[in-house]
Amino acid sequence: MTEILYPSVSIIIPVYNGGTNFIACLESLKMLDPQPLEIIVVGDGDTDGSSEAARKEGLLVLRTPARQGPASARNLGAEKASGDILFFLDADVTVAAGAVRRVVETFRSDPGLSACFGSYDDAPADPGFLSQYRNLLHHYVHQKGNKHASTFWAGCGAIRREVFLALNGFNTNYKRPSIEDIELGYRLKKHGHRILLEKSLLVKHLKKWTLLSVLKTDLFNRALPWTRLIFSEGGFIDDLNLKIQGRLSVTCVFVLLITLVLSLVSTVFLAPAVFGSLLLGVLNRDLYLFFFRKRGALFTAGAVGWHWLYYFYCGLTFGVGLCEFGWRKIIRRWRKIEN
Repeated sequence: MTEILYPSVSIIIPVYNGGTNFIACLESLKMLDPQPLEIIVVGDGDTDGSSEAARKEGLLVLRTPARQGPASARNLGAEKASGDILFFLDADVTVAAGAVRRVVETFRSDPGLSACFGSYDDAPADPGFLSQYRNLLHHYVHQKGNKHASTFWAGCGAIRREVFLALNGFNTNYKRPSIEDIELGYRLKKHGHRILLEKSLLVKHLKKWTLLSVLKTDLFNRALPWTRLIFSEGGFIDDLNLKIQGRLSVTCVFVLLITLVLSLVSTVFLAPAVFGSLLLGVLNRDLYLFFFRKRGALFTAGAVGWHWLYYFYCGLTFGVGLCEFGWRKIIRRWRKIEN
């Protein structure tokens, strides 16, 4: 006998050429116990047969006429969904058998809750260094984040359908995978909705990260649009990637670089360079100890280097966003004077 869930859950998965990772995602959905009310796959202009693979599994498949981005694809799935809860999943994750039950219990135990989201687990599928580093970093940040969250994550996130539709869903101005879920989280908070970071809600990430995909994602799909969002919303939130430790670490990295360059002129600058390195270690001690416990000393050494590089290019991107914001402000004032 099929278990009847309340509130009912609709799983929505946007996919663009998901390949073998998407097939693994579909296989994991078969193991869900209990099953959701429905699983909706939205083929976002895919050309590799991903939509057809989902259709063969008996799932409801929708298609966009061309690639429009996951924001539009998720919105299309939400419009057709019947469940009380919209449970969004990425096409490159596998879910645990109890994921739907975890979502239902979370909302049932808190009738005033509007949304919740989880994190990647601490056992990434791809064995490569960058894939391990990226996913373990994500896991750590989410597991250490505030339980009462200030944002949202659509890789494994659920929201009441009535709330989602009232806010007009994801912002479709994001035409590629970007910060459409973070922006939705900002709007949820602005309208007084509560979001929970459900740390026991875990998915396994299957993506293979490369140097090019890391830089492209961090710089153009995350850091720059997130900087624009920060300025448009009037400030930082002290949570997840924007915690004060992270912002101080960015400052330390630039102090370290500047003093190292100046030390070529005078050794007096070696002392502040050493101090900057030590402070970076102290600020991120718990993360680096987490890396060490999970993957050992050699991995941690590489991860620390990548983490400092991450702070460097995120700081540069923030500077670009700040200049862009200032320039636009000047232009607006100039136009007011002209009028």
